[in-house]
Amino acid sequence: MDTMNPNVKRVEYAVRGPIVQRAVQIERELMMGIKKPFTEVIKANIGDCHAMGQKPITFFRQVLALCSYPDLLEDSKFPEDAKSRACRILQACGGGSLGAYSTSQGIELIRQDVARYIERRDGGITSHPDNIYLSTGASDAIMTMLKLLVSGEGMSRTGVMISIPQYPLYSAALAELGAVQISYYLDEDNCWSLDISELQRALQEAKKHCSPRALCIINPGNPTGQVQSRQCIEDVIRFAAAENLFLMADEVYQDNVYADGCTFHSFKKVLFEMGPEYSEKVELASFHSTSKCYMGECGFRGGYMEVVNLDPEVKVQLTKLVSVRLCPPVPGQALLDVVVNPPQPDEPSYDTFIKERTDTLATLAEKANMTQDILNQVPGIKCNPVQGAMYTFPRIHLPPKAIPEAKEKGQAPDMFYCMKLLEETGICLVPGSGFGQRDGTYHFRMTILPSKEKLKIVLAKIKEFQQHFMEQYS
Repeated sequence: MDTMNPNVKRVEYAVRGPIVQRAVQIERELMMGIKKPFTEVIKANIGDCHAMGQKPITFFRQVLALCSYPDLLEDSKFPEDAKSRACRILQACGGGSLGAYSTSQGIELIRQDVARYIERRDGGITSHPDNIYLSTGASDAIMTMLKLLVSGEGMSRTGVMISIPQYPLYSAALAELGAVQISYYLDEDNCWSLDISELQRALQEAKKHCSPRALCIINPGNPTGQVQSRQCIEDVIRFAAAENLFLMADEVYQDNVYADGCTFHSFKKVLFEMGPEYSEKVELASFHSTSKCYMGECGFRGGYMEVVNLDPEVKVQLTKLVSVRLCPPVPGQALLDVVVNPPQPDEPSYDTFIKERTDTLATLAEKANMTQDILNQVPGIKCNPVQGAMYTFPRIHLPPKAIPEAKEKGQAPDMFYCMKLLEETGICLVPGSGFGQRDGTYHFRMTILPSKEKLKIVLAKIKEFQQHFMEQYS
């Protein structure tokens, strides 16, 4: 331990941290016949859609099956549009096989399809395939971009602004790279909105000890589930331009918008609609993934990054950096291609695709509303509207005796709460301390992904546990 990289020791990733490790142990204990006050562990800690029972999109799996085993192209059970997509993808692969390496930036055909998808999404604003980098999920691309940005020592060390609460990928990546985390707080009392004055406060404080270089935004939000308004995005872009900050827009939940009056606006679209004063100046990297939205294909590790206004010489260095990892998983690239190039109205798979996509998103919206409604009925729990994404991040009131007992156990108070919840109910949540929160406040993150029937059970157990916990420690 004494001789290992000290930055690695500082890395923490709460989503798969101690509470999840204990959940796995409990599952083993249940399999061994050890009696518990429950019969299963329900992992509501991570946005793993298919593990929670969400069904894959038929067309996507058909194309992937055909690409993986081309002999199936002779099978009449597969629709012709799936076969044509598979043939098109295989023709772009080395040796006509998903098992071949691709270019490090990703298969050119698929990057072209991603660029066309972005153009459709953003109302015709040009997207160039050369600015698209396919990746191993969005996480890999985010890490790559941070590696590119971090430099300097002491006062010149790169600082990166991240929201609090935040997705622990960011704090973990900054710790690994030895960068300076600049925390700005979202406004919980206003549905986790982003306030420019808070960005300014965080930036001015950070300038005393580092060199702020980048600003990260997650929209829709993880873990907080908010959807940023267009006005907010414009304000953020103006702030980034004024302070010469590189913008990183994590937009992996862009299809997951549920609340009335909320709309997803991509940072790139807003940037270009603000005119050349901003569209020709602000450096932007935006990220998307096949793991979330209605797809939920986490295991295939497909994703992309689009860069805007990156210096050509820096872009050469970025391409060199991604080449070190050879290439993203080619099956993940194939999946990404059908996500950005789905069945069209004149194709045989269209009706089934639209129904599955619509049903999946409608079910998520229903579960988002149900979760916030039920949690807000529980004394001691306050839950903001789940406007988007796949999580709720409710605030929990901890009674007076709970906090000193947590400290005696060497645990953060909300870790103590979540661990006790796991041991007594089998429900695995992530404590808010793993995402960051204002001092004196406590939260947990919970996914809305379990089936409606199982989600009702989870919420009922949380309600019962909270009532008992309040009585026990008051």
